[in-house]
Amino acid sequence: QVQLVESGGGLVQPGGSQRLSCTASGAIFRVLGMAWYRQAPRNPRELVAIISTGGTTTYADSVKGRFTISRDNAKNTVYLQMNSLKPEDTAVYYCNGQAPSGRNYWGQGTQVTVSS
Repeated sequence: QVQLVESGGGLVQPGGSQRLSCTASGAIFRVLGMAWYRQAPRNPRELVAIISTGGTTTYADSVKGRFTISRDNAKNTVYLQMNSLKPEDTAVYYCNGQAPSGRNYWGQGTQVTVSS
């Protein structure tokens, strides 16, 4: 059973930075395509960033130039570095892992609140 555990959320001021981490267990991490999603109140869950097994990254337009996704296969961990945070980035952030079979795995989510 694959488990994904996020950490690093919290309260941050506008313009500040935050780094989220997601550590996987129960799977060969390097074969998982990894992604971060987020869901704000009353909004659908949206894709934030993807990193492939080969390290190719893709970002939502709303976070391009501000967020960076990376992975450390030796630590079974994917990161989301968030800079220049805005109040509209406030959401629950979810880690996602996709196996070669297409099966998806989700973390429990971590709250990020951007507010002064």
